Amino acid sequence: MSVESQFICTTCHEPLELVSSPQALSEKAYLEGLLNKHMSIADVKTAMVSQYGVAVLAKPPAHGFNLTVYILPPAVLFGGLALLAYTLPKWRRRSQLAALTPMEGAEPLSAGESERLDEELEKFI
Repeated sequence: MSVESQFICTTCHEPLELVSSPQALSEKAYLEGLLNKHMSIADVKTAMVSQYGVAVLAKPPAHGFNLTVYILPPAVLFGGLALLAYTLPKWRRRSQLAALTPMEGAEPLSAGESERLDEELEKFI
């Protein structure tokens, strides 16, 4: 993983390794200068944030409001799964009950019609 992939161009909001706008070129030059000083990745990140702000980081720090980026998607996913697990059995029961309940005003099938319906349904099973 290249070091440039850990940073974003602050004007076009694209990964620094993929863009060549004037701002991106400036950030790349600054980053290259930091790397030429043989700084650690943590020190490079600190220097880039102090120069360009937190928006330069491709992965926001996991504290404060940025923590919602890490917590909200799994919470929504698990909440949706829990809602489905709760509602699907109720929907199935309701549809099965509706299938067993005769429609108002409908006449029941005669024996011949019932047999014909069963034969037709057997073709699909």
